[in-house]
Amino acid sequence: MFTDADIIHAPDSVTCLVARAQAGNLDLVSMMALLRCSSLAERALIPAFVFFFFMLYPPEWVRNPKRKTAGAAGGDILVRAEALARIGGITSIRNELIDDCALAREIKRNGGVWLGLTPNTCSIRDYASFSSVGRMISRTAFYQLRHSGWLLIATVLGLAITYLAPPVMVFFGGWAAVWGAAAWLLMSIAFWPTLRFYSRSLTSAPLLPLIALFYTGATIHSAIQYWLGQGGEWKGRVQDVKSHLAG
Repeated sequence: MFTDADIIHAPDSVTCLVARAQAGNLDLVSMMALLRCSSLAERALIPAFVFFFFMLYPPEWVRNPKRKTAGAAGGDILVRAEALARIGGITSIRNELIDDCALAREIKRNGGVWLGLTPNTCSIRDYASFSSVGRMISRTAFYQLRHSGWLLIATVLGLAITYLAPPVMVFFGGWAAVWGAAAWLLMSIAFWPTLRFYSRSLTSAPLLPLIALFYTGATIHSAIQYWLGQGGEWKGRVQDVKSHLAG
């Protein structure tokens, strides 16, 4: 079992993971822990972090052996010992920055993987300010885009078209306003389950475009930090620094 020092497990946490693994004959099972959502920054941004995470790693796709998508949440992972040995152990992902998803990817090559969400396993790591949440996003965003400028452009355009364009279109009038309002409403409805999970008011759902703008900025900041050779900062350490020798 792999977990983090800032995770509080329920008494039956391991039992539930084992039962899930045995029921599905799975090699890796992982639960996204309930992240802390107390400060203003956390209440505004953390539910969206989980929302976007599951958009990148849809659980149905992760569980589907016919799809390559593989994901895991590092705070709560159970792996069969023989499956871990089969990929060469932890050393096989020693150079990965996003190690939990890298582990799931390696395990899924020859085994079953399951990803879920639980309110019974909680993270106590606090993000007291908007800047601390921004650093959390920025440290891995450009790494996840494989340091590709083209993927960065595509991501920014995708976020702009999906989340920012609809509320802007509302002010154009005519059919543009109708379609913009419809898209804005649909994205708000899609956000509702995550807000409910975090006991947040559903009235905050229409703010998703603003939250997406924050995440877009953090992604661009991640790329800039990498290009400047400064990397992302996490827990007092600088990670994902561009090698000038390779440049």
